[in-house]
Amino acid sequence: MSIATKRGDGGQTGLAGGIRISKADLRVESYGSIDELNAVLGFARSICENKEIVDWTETIQRTLFRVGSALATPPESKKQPPVITMDDIDTLTDLVHRIEAMEGILSDWSLPGAHTQSAAFEVARTVCRRAERAAVRFVESGGVVQPTILPYLNRLSDVIWLFGRLIEFNAGVESRLRPETKGGPKWSRAW
Repeated sequence: MSIATKRGDGGQTGLAGGIRISKADLRVESYGSIDELNAVLGFARSICENKEIVDWTETIQRTLFRVGSALATPPESKKQPPVITMDDIDTLTDLVHRIEAMEGILSDWSLPGAHTQSAAFEVARTVCRRAERAAVRFVESGGVVQPTILPYLNRLSDVIWLFGRLIEFNAGVESRLRPETKGGPKWSRAW
């Protein structure tokens, strides 16, 4: 059996459970964005030299397959979607706190591009935010999703951003947006 079934040549695709819908449907946009995020994270992981971040990223990618599948499974499907749990969200939250607790890791907004590996995670972060926006549009249009999916994606973008900061910190790279002479509290308006 070939993957080239030609069933999608007319602009439709099959959801979990065999239901056919337009490839322009917000549900397809939503899980397609998760697929894109997974691919971009895979690239970032492939060039990352930090074993701990590589392992964390691989775990996240495996969870993203569940997120995408959950989004691709409509309520009327006979197939049960995989469940995104509070434990999935808590794992990311714990990771945020763990990285934030490292002395010197957070100082300001960052300017992407100071380090190749961190820049790859910055791209992944922006794709994550776009995937989150696609999921929100889907929900706001009346789509039904597990209540844990939006918090998972929101937390994930924080984690991915912190991966970039950790890579730069370990490499001794400074990417702060504002010069040190610019005062103000962390995360305040840049200028």
